[in-house]
Amino acid sequence: MSEMSRLLCGIIFITVPSIEFGGAFLLRVLSGRMDGLGLTPFQKSMFRAGHAHAGVIVILSLIGEVLCDYATLPINWLWLVRIGMPLSAILISGGFFAAAAGKGRTTPNAWIRMLYIGALLLAVSMITLGVGLINS
Repeated sequence: MSEMSRLLCGIIFITVPSIEFGGAFLLRVLSGRMDGLGLTPFQKSMFRAGHAHAGVIVILSLIGEVLCDYATLPINWLWLVRIGMPLSAILISGGFFAAAAGKGRTTPNAWIRMLYIGALLLAVSMITLGVGLINS
């Protein structure tokens, strides 16, 4: 494993407690212990989706960091992949959470765009890594 992969994997692992904290919050919401917040079913669904996407994409990012060591890519494209995958986890999950913000919300607000930007970044990062691995 390269020094860069080790460093970025370490940083990504440090973010995992924030996902755990979100999971604890979500568990309190879904178990009815946070009914005072007055969240709508839409908001609860968006929070579930945001939390799930964060966990899955962070794991995918860790795998991608290691695979970057085996990809044949120009350095700029390699950095796009190394930063793009974990950043997409933030943008996608944050997009779910931010789009549901606001009292009594039943439809997404304008922050939903953040989710789409993250999804595009993830797709570009993954395709770039895939091409780099195939060309190795």
